[in-house]
Amino acid sequence: MRIACLHTIESNIEPFEAARRERGDSSLTLRHEVRDDLLAAVGRAGSFAAPIVAETVAALQALAADADGVLLTCSTLGPAVVPAQKVCPVPVIRVDQGLAREAVREGGKVLVLCTASTTLFSTQELFEAEARATGASIEMRRVPDAWEHFKAGRLERHYALTAQAADQAFREGAKTVVLAQVSMAAAAALCREGRPLVSPATGLKAAVIAAQMAFGASV
Repeated sequence: MRIACLHTIESNIEPFEAARRERGDSSLTLRHEVRDDLLAAVGRAGSFAAPIVAETVAALQALAADADGVLLTCSTLGPAVVPAQKVCPVPVIRVDQGLAREAVREGGKVLVLCTASTTLFSTQELFEAEARATGASIEMRRVPDAWEHFKAGRLERHYALTAQAADQAFREGAKTVVLAQVSMAAAAALCREGRPLVSPATGLKAAVIAAQMAFGASV
């Protein structure tokens, strides 16, 4: 099985390769394409404007031509999955769909952390939609300054700030804490108050299941 991944940050490749290795499935291969220009365009426009949505859909459609499933790993571009699903011959999955479903499964308070302001709206919309099925309550928070450190290449500081925010959320009584962006995943290992949920493994699993179901294979 071949899953194509559309990234906007090159450093997001390795978390998915790690998740693939952890699955222990030699038949699963990943193809990676990095389109940092799409995320940069959102930043310049101040929103996920229609022309950027169209360009993202075109990129997903191109990947779908040679894959069993496509995984969009950028939370900011997540809404492009809906129109892409209408034109792609294989399943197209947004990386945080499975994460949101898992986070709200048991209800209660779910605190969702983001670092990039551009992803807040689409992430909140997704988590609140999933929460309606279980009665979970969603609170969104942006980790101050973390994204600026990430963009400047100060990854350790980015992870430290993210872990501190997650630990604070656990201390405040959050039942579930989510690190919503793939770029935040490495911070989970630094947390001391609890284990936050992260998206690479759940996103890849969702893409594989969707591809298996599309081709009539057993899950």
